[in-house]
Amino acid sequence: MKKLLLVLAVSAFGTALFAQKKVADIAKFESETIDFGKIKQGVPQKGTFKVTNIGSEPLIIEQANPTCGCTISDYTKEPIAPGKSGYINATYNAAAMGHFDKHLTVKFAGIDEIKSISFTGDVVSAEEFDKLKPAAAAKPKDKEDVAKPAEAPVKKTAKKS
Repeated sequence: MKKLLLVLAVSAFGTALFAQKKVADIAKFESETIDFGKIKQGVPQKGTFKVTNIGSEPLIIEQANPTCGCTISDYTKEPIAPGKSGYINATYNAAAMGHFDKHLTVKFAGIDEIKSISFTGDVVSAEEFDKLKPAAAAKPKDKEDVAKPAEAPVKKTAKKS
């Protein structure tokens, strides 16, 4: 009898352990990675992660912490209603040249799992960044600037009376 109770207790504990909510059950990120591409050194870049509440209860972002001092984060502080979206902003200072791959750890209220989101890119010098721009600023042409197809000459014929 004791063995049966022990097996039932272990089974109940195991079921409860695996029945905990996961981030994927309550929140959906539009994108978990943002690629800034090539960015100019010394010009901070801001990326926004959109998170949608796919659960049935309000979603609360408890924390969205960057993993280094080169990033500042901000996030929706109010509860996010079911079906609605909130944001997590990450601003990278772009001080050091070279490739970067930075992460934020996100903690939701009532969920033990920590979600990692990231952003990546390459910081280049101002000179190299300026070379990436098109030589001439592309502006839309006015209708008058657009070449028109040649019109066939109109042949005039004399009317007979």
